[in-house]
This record gives sequence, C-alpha cells and structure tokens, in this order.
Amino acid sequence: MNVQTFINEHPFSPFQWLIFAMCFVIVLLDGFDTAAIGFIAPSLVAEWKISRPALAPVLSAALFGLAAGALLSGPLSDKLGRRAMLLSSVLLFGVACLASSFSADLTQLTALRFVTGLGLGAAMPNAVTMMSEFCPDRRRATLINLMFCGFPLGAAFGGFLAAWMIPHFGWRSVLLLGGIAPLVLSVLLIATMPESVRYMVAKARPVEKIRATLARISSEAMQAGSFFMTEAAPTVAGQSGMSVVLSRSYIVGSVMLWIAYFMGLVIFYASINWMPILLKESGLAPQTATLISALFPLGGVGAVLCGVLMDKFNANRIIAVCYALTAVSVYLIGQAVGNVGLLVLVVFLAGVLMNTAQSSMPALAAAFYPTQGRGTGVAWMLGIGRFGGIAGSFLVAELTRLHFSFGGIFATVAVAGLVSAVALLIKQAAHPQTAMTKDLKAAGPVGH
Repeated sequence: MNVQTFINEHPFSPFQWLIFAMCFVIVLLDGFDTAAIGFIAPSLVAEWKISRPALAPVLSAALFGLAAGALLSGPLSDKLGRRAMLLSSVLLFGVACLASSFSADLTQLTALRFVTGLGLGAAMPNAVTMMSEFCPDRRRATLINLMFCGFPLGAAFGGFLAAWMIPHFGWRSVLLLGGIAPLVLSVLLIATMPESVRYMVAKARPVEKIRATLARISSEAMQAGSFFMTEAAPTVAGQSGMSVVLSRSYIVGSVMLWIAYFMGLVIFYASINWMPILLKESGLAPQTATLISALFPLGGVGAVLCGVLMDKFNANRIIAVCYALTAVSVYLIGQAVGNVGLLVLVVFLAGVLMNTAQSSMPALAAAFYPTQGRGTGVAWMLGIGRFGGIAGSFLVAELTRLHFSFGGIFATVAVAGLVSAVALLIKQAAHPQTAMTKDLKAAGPVGH
C-alpha cells in the first residue's frame, strides 16, 4: 500500500484533526512564549531601571536559542523521529519559561530565555513536518498554513493578555502562564501523538506500527501486508537530511528560502519587540501602545486564504507578492503615527500581509523537500531565519541609538520585505517544477 495515496484517498479523519489540534497548540504556545518578552519589556525597563539599548540581549536571547534549537533538531528529527523531538522540545520550553518567571535580574532572564528558545526552536519545525506528513497533497498548504496561524494568534493573544495581566499581577505572571501551559500540553502529547507514517516507512519501521497508525485514519489499512511511498520532490543519493538540503538539486532553493524567511523575521521581530516601546515614546499611553502592537501578529489569520491559493496556483509568486505588499504597508506604519485611527488600520493591514507571507513559508519548504530531508529542510529554514529576528531586534536598537525618527525606523525595516520577494522569485526561476507540485512524480518507491 502506498501510504500517501492512502492518505490522499480517504477523508481527513478525526485522528488527523487531533494531530492538527496538538500541532496547532504547540505553534500557538510557541508564538505566545516568543512574543512575551516584547510585551513585558516596558515593565522590565521600569522595574530594573535599564536603558532601551540594554534590552537588546534579553530580547534576542530566545532568538539565539530558537536558531540553535531549529538547526540541531532538524537533523535529529530526520534521524530519531518527529515524535521524540516534539515531546522533548515542548517539555524543555515549558520548564525554562516557567523558571524564567522567577528571574532576579537581567542576566538570569537572558540565560533562561536562551534555554526557552532552544525548546521553541525545536518544536516549531517538527510540528510543521509532522503535520505535513499526515496531510493529503491537495490540502497540504491550506492545513499547514491554518496550523501555522497559531503562531501569530499566540503572539497576539499574549499581547492582549499582557495588557490585562501586567497591571493586575505583574510581568512575571505572563512568563508563569507561558511555562505552565506547555507542561500541561506535554501530558496529552505523550498519550496521543503518533510517529509520522512517512517517516516510519522511510526508516523501514515494523509494518505493524505503520498499519496501526494508518488504521486510525481508516480500517482499510489493516488489509495491507507492506507499505511504500512515492515522493513529489526528487530524491537525493545519501540518507542524511543535510545531504539533501545542500545537494546540487536543492541548494539554490534552500538559500533563497533562508533569505526570504530571514528577512521576514527582521520585520516581524523588529515590530513585535520594539513597537510597544516606540509607540509609547511617540506619545501613546502604555496600554494603548501594547494593544495596537498586538494587532500586528493578529493579522496572521490571512494565511489560510494564502494556503488555498498556494494549493491551486504558483506558491512562490503568491508569497512574493505578499512580501512586496508587506514592504509598502510597513513603510506606511511610520507615516501614520500622528493619527491613532489610521495607525490601528495600517498596523493591522501590515500584520495581515506580513504574517500571511511568513506563515506560508513552512508549507512552501515542506513541499520543496522529500521525506528524507524534510525535517532538516524545514528546520534549517526556520533556524537560519531566526537570525533575522536577532538582526531585527539589534537593528532597531541601533537605529534608536542613531536617533532615527519613528518613520525612518519603519522605512528601513520595510526594505527587508522587498528582499524576501526577490528571493522567492529567484527560487521560482531556479526550481520551476517544485512550486507546490500537486501530482506525485514517483522517483521510485520507498518502503518495505
């Protein structure tokens, strides 16, 4: 039995929706915990009497951890399995975020944010890969984008919660919640999260395990005596995920994915980490500044429509257009600061475009690579891209040190969106046949 054909031919089952729900919550908590530090930053400045530039290390500490966690977890996922990496990463970022709520000074908080980032960085790509390998081909981009909406929703939810929790319970309560929730989720994951069936076939795991997992989609799987799969993306000689990602067949596309995601996160983290402070200094009340800033990540719900378009049309070009429009809208944020009503509209519009593009990138990467390198390919795009978040945090710190105006800061940040758009057009030119291939082109069966 061809496992992907089996998944394609059967309705999306309650079992697959359960996997989707667990991966969605993982990504949502990832967004909440990643963005939390930006929302508590004004409170840190006030309580610990520190300058704005001194915030840069703690704002970027989790991002260094996110990058390291993703880069390490990708090859481990292709070697040890998706399930083991998901479980361990959720436990790690839950424990570390919980511990960070008890930090006594900036040094302790910075170190614990790095450890939190290690777990977050490993969780996201493995959730994307796991979901991708349980999706039918015709709905893969839509479902992954829908799942990935959890990240901006979690970040926005964190903003709204922070605006309410900090005045009532203090900034530590935000981190406390960000640690307890994933620990509760990990119990459910241990009990119900399966291993990826495509991974089990690729690694020649026992037929009984594959059959038992697929039977939860449809009992017809019990009739199969053996399993194999075909790949939509070309396979590469060698078994390691890195050999696929860096091979001649994939290297140009890999680098363009890295650049596009990197530049997207320059925009995202420059905005999410610094917008509350910049809006407050432009004259808005702290609570108003936090609420307006929270609109930016909320815009990620637009990724669902983008996923539908990606499943029907050329995904590279669709996301490139979103990035180009992001550049325009981010520039306009800097021009709207004097008008609160216009500012609310422009921040939300920029968030819709920015997060639609960024949330669509994991689905693009998952479709680009074959199973043997999918875990590494998705993880390395997310991991290398995280350095864009670090660059975005330090970029705004440097621009404020150089006394750039509010408009000048956002005009500079907007350039990154144009770079992302160009990178995806180059990927399309180099790999015109791999843009969300909807029909399997067998490169020989894999299985036993």
